[in-house]
Amino acid sequence: MHASRTPDERFAALPDFPFEPHYTEVAAGDGSDTRLRLHYLDEGPPDGEIVLLLHGEPSWSFLYRHMVPVLMKAGLRCIAPDLIGFGRSDKPADRADYTYARHVEWMREALFDHLDLTGITLVCQDWGGLIGLRLVAEHPERFARVVVANTGLPTGDAKLTDAFAAWQRFSQETPTFPVGGIIAGGCRTELTPDVVAAYDAPFPDETYKAGARAFPLLVPTRPDDPAAPANRTAWEQLARFEKPVLTAFSDGDPITAGGHRAFQEKVPGAAGQHHTTIAGGGHFLQEDRGPELATVVTEFIAANPAADTMGTAE
Repeated sequence: MHASRTPDERFAALPDFPFEPHYTEVAAGDGSDTRLRLHYLDEGPPDGEIVLLLHGEPSWSFLYRHMVPVLMKAGLRCIAPDLIGFGRSDKPADRADYTYARHVEWMREALFDHLDLTGITLVCQDWGGLIGLRLVAEHPERFARVVVANTGLPTGDAKLTDAFAAWQRFSQETPTFPVGGIIAGGCRTELTPDVVAAYDAPFPDETYKAGARAFPLLVPTRPDDPAAPANRTAWEQLARFEKPVLTAFSDGDPITAGGHRAFQEKVPGAAGQHHTTIAGGGHFLQEDRGPELATVVTEFIAANPAADTMGTAE
């Protein structure tokens, strides 16, 4: 497996992003000895309860820059990884190098084998949910709470939205994949040029975008999709998950509109929670309404104390 690494100078002087990079390595998963470098933010008190902030497509941990200070002020430790293929993490060059199963395993190895995180409050959006919710289902002992925001866990058994079908087509047919422009188009607020540039920063040219191009086709849209059986099994496990689960979808996302209902109806831990809708948010609600979402998270944690919520890191 050949992977590219975005030069560090691409990440200099990013707006509102004073955070230090941290790195670990994960097995490539191709049968070789290749290791991939995975980047993550680690901000807040080392002994604070852990909030795991998982981004999606085609963003990176920069998406959480307005949430991290609010969470830190509440005494929480924020771990925000960059998925392989995104942000400061390594980027395998071939689209075929990216599979749903590998993404789950890359994140599992980083978070559990290397960082040994426990007592986690997961905050997940877009592909952060498709990966993070699999981890919750397969390793429930690692998690204390879950916040589900503008995401889902599709099995291919139900038709996805027309907006998602249009997105799939665009992602494969456009000659240039304009990452910053895509994120700007998924927001309800107007992004400044320096913020758009920050979302473009991980991708110096099209050769770095194999993961971003691959992701839309990895979403299970057919019952016979390779990832469908694992996601069905994950739903079976989530149907027994009794730890607190909160939905916090935005009011302006055509991609995931209505997706909150499945979690509220099927996951026992969602019962009795003060589910919310984030007003004024598009698909990337962390960009549109980051402080508001962070406040929802801190209030959810305070209202649902856990007995054993400490985590460790190497």
